[in-house]
Amino acid sequence: MKPIAVNARFYAHRPTGMQRYALELASRFSDLAESVRPATPLTGMAGHFWEQICLPAAARGRVLWSPNNTGPIATYRQVCTFHDLIPLDNPEWFSPRFSAWYGWLMPRLAHQVAHLIAVSEFTRRRIVERFGVRPGKVTVIPNGIDVRFSPRPMEEIVAAREGLALPEGQYFLFVGSLEPRKNLRRLLSAWERVQRQLPDGTWLVIAGAKGRSQVFSQVPVEQLPPRVHLTGYVSDDTLPALYSGALALVYPSLYEGFGLPPLEAMACGTPVITSNTTSLPEVAGDAAILVDPLDLDQIGSAIARVATDSGLRTDLSRRGVARAANYSWDVAAKATLQVLESYM
Repeated sequence: MKPIAVNARFYAHRPTGMQRYALELASRFSDLAESVRPATPLTGMAGHFWEQICLPAAARGRVLWSPNNTGPIATYRQVCTFHDLIPLDNPEWFSPRFSAWYGWLMPRLAHQVAHLIAVSEFTRRRIVERFGVRPGKVTVIPNGIDVRFSPRPMEEIVAAREGLALPEGQYFLFVGSLEPRKNLRRLLSAWERVQRQLPDGTWLVIAGAKGRSQVFSQVPVEQLPPRVHLTGYVSDDTLPALYSGALALVYPSLYEGFGLPPLEAMACGTPVITSNTTSLPEVAGDAAILVDPLDLDQIGSAIARVATDSGLRTDLSRRGVARAANYSWDVAAKATLQVLESYM
C-alpha cells in the first residue's frame, strides 16, 4: 500500500484552476501516492458525504492529502491545500447552501488537520487572520505552470481561431469561469466605453463556461457591447494558442487565491492587464499592468494603451515570459511531497 492517499474527488469535475492543480501534482506522486475516489463520480452533497464518511476509512493508516479546499474533518493525519477563502470572505457570490457548507467546514479543517498548504502568501495571511491558526502550521507553495504554455507558432494560432470560430481581426482575451468574482460586468462596461477608441476589427474574446448553477450566482451577459465574442469552455490543449494570438489578457478579477490565467498568458508571451488586489500583484510582479478592478476608466485606459503601444506590448511580453519561468509544477510537487513526508 502506498504511504500517501490522495483525496481524488477532483476527478469528477472539469479541470479548471483548483482541479488542474490537483491533477498536475497527483500525476507527479505516482511512486508514493494512491488516488482514492468514489467508484462513480460524485458531485455536490453526495461527494461531500463520501468524503466525510467513506474516505477516512479508505485512507486509514496513511497520510491523506486533500488538495482542493475540503477534506474529512475526522482525519487528523491530513494535509489540506487551501487555495482561497472566497466562500467565507464573499459568500454572496455563491449559492447559500454552498457558502454555508464551506463556512462550516473550512474553519474546522484548519484547526483539525496536521498541516495546511496555501498557494500564495495572500491566502496564507487570510488563513491565519480568519481562523487564528499559528503561522507555522501553514506552508506557502505557489502553483506551477505546464510546459505546454509557451509562445505558439502561427499555424497553431490559426487552427485555434478557426476551431473556436473567432471573428477576423486582433483580440483582447479574458479566460475564466463566468462567475461574479471574475468581474465581467465591469470588464464589459469598460470595453463598451473604450472599444470606439481601438483600431477597427479589435475584439474582446471571453473564454469560459458559466459557473455551475448550484454553486455560482447568475452573471447575466445579455445585451453584450459591440465586438464581444463568447467561446464557451476552452480545452487545455487549445488555450496556449488562444493566449498566444491575443493582444493581451484582461483579467480584472475581484478575488484570487492565486490566479493561473495571468501566469499562463505570461508564459505564452502575452501581455497581461490584471487587478491590483488579493494575490494578483504577488503573482504578476512587475510583469503586468495592474489596475483597480472597480475603476472602469483604469481598465479601459490599460486596454487602450496596450492596443496602441507596440513597445509596451513587447516589454510586457518579455517581462512576462521571464516571470512565468519562476513557476514550476515539478517544484510545487517536490515541496508538497516534503510536507507530506514529514507526517509519514
